[in-house]
Amino acid sequence: MRKIAFLIPALLLAACSQPAPPAGPAADAPPPMTGSTPAEAAASTTPDPAAAPQATAEHASETPAPAAAADEGDARARIDSVLGDAAQYEKVFNAFKTAVVGGDRAAVVEEVRFPLNIAGGKKITGPGEFQRNYEKIITPAVVKAMSEQEFGKVFVNQQGVMIGDGQVWLTGECLDKACARTEVKVGTIQ
Repeated sequence: MRKIAFLIPALLLAACSQPAPPAGPAADAPPPMTGSTPAEAAASTTPDPAAAPQATAEHASETPAPAAAADEGDARARIDSVLGDAAQYEKVFNAFKTAVVGGDRAAVVEEVRFPLNIAGGKKITGPGEFQRNYEKIITPAVVKAMSEQEFGKVFVNQQGVMIGDGQVWLTGECLDKACARTEVKVGTIQ
């Protein structure tokens, strides 16, 4: 009986640390980057700005796990399982974080996929438009979210990797029909 009493809190913690599955038709959707064309893959992996707040609400209700080391392994394993290639997501995360926190506009643009989804359901079509609107896109809230986020504690779902409370989303895109080659970039900043 003592062993069972010990296991129950561990099992509850494990169950609570997993994000809730998406509601509605997306719940049955296949993992991203399985489309037969890059356009289909992009459509399935680019976060819908209207859906991002739902993911944010799911993220806010989660109970954090007590051990950071366990979180890091879990986040990487979840990325590998749901999105594939956690190392590629981590590389983009680190480069984007360094660029945003350091105020390196050119390096920020290198990590962004265009068209870029931004707040209000708007899109930025290219690097020039991004640079002209930099202060409106890379707000103090975005800088704060990036500076405080640890890669091992990111939220992961089929839309991508969420940073902060949805301020930034990293998404993958297939580069060929078989999706053997992918590219991870920042797909949404809000």
